Amino acid sequence: MNEKIRIHKYMSEAGICSRRKAEEYIKMWQVTVNGQPVTIGQKICPETDTVKLWDTAIQEQKNLVYYKIHKPKWILTTCAEHWDTNVIDIMNVSERIFPIGRLDKDSTGLLIMTNDGRLTNFLIHPRYSHEKEYIVETFSSLDDQALQRMRDGIYILGSYTKEADIKRLSPRRFSIILTEGRNRQIRRMVESVWGRVKTLKRVRIQNILLGNLKVWEYIPLSKKEKDILFQQIWLKK
Repeated sequence: MNEKIRIHKYMSEAGICSRRKAEEYIKMWQVTVNGQPVTIGQKICPETDTVKLWDTAIQEQKNLVYYKIHKPKWILTTCAEHWDTNVIDIMNVSERIFPIGRLDKDSTGLLIMTNDGRLTNFLIHPRYSHEKEYIVETFSSLDDQALQRMRDGIYILGSYTKEADIKRLSPRRFSIILTEGRNRQIRRMVESVWGRVKTLKRVRIQNILLGNLKVWEYIPLSKKEKDILFQQIWLKK
């Protein structure tokens, strides 16, 4: 008897996207099973059902790939088709890949690109509290009290942010390490202490560093980077 699984789990395990992203595609009527739109939570039989995303049949990814890219400003972090240039457009790779998480259109820095949905689930799921580090420059200097308020937690989007590790780099620059990822979180936090972000660059995700990677450049993750990252996943499961 053929076993059925939920559609978003199937898409994730096939290495197409994360479960959360699969639900977004389903809500946009981009996913079909045997020619019919699916609903969130619907179960399918991988052996007999034909699942398509954007009219393209989904097949299990045999060759899992992992890249890091230095996202330029004004580039969208998305796989969906837009008039604006998205991060997929600037990468020339044969596999169908997708970004893990997001960076604002007006932010720069590190993105991890992959076709491994399981890694995506780990890096975006709130329960794992993975670290993301940013360098922030503001238009005017923030005093020590403002930085401390952001360390302790700022009330945005209906609740307080988690404690953050913040270090001053200069009067108008600081580094911040977050273990959550709310919509435009850093910009909202700075605005809550009467500041305004000038530049925002992500420099680290867990053990993966942006390093000397130039804007627009992308390279595969090294074996050492992958080994350490996968070990973290195993420890947190």
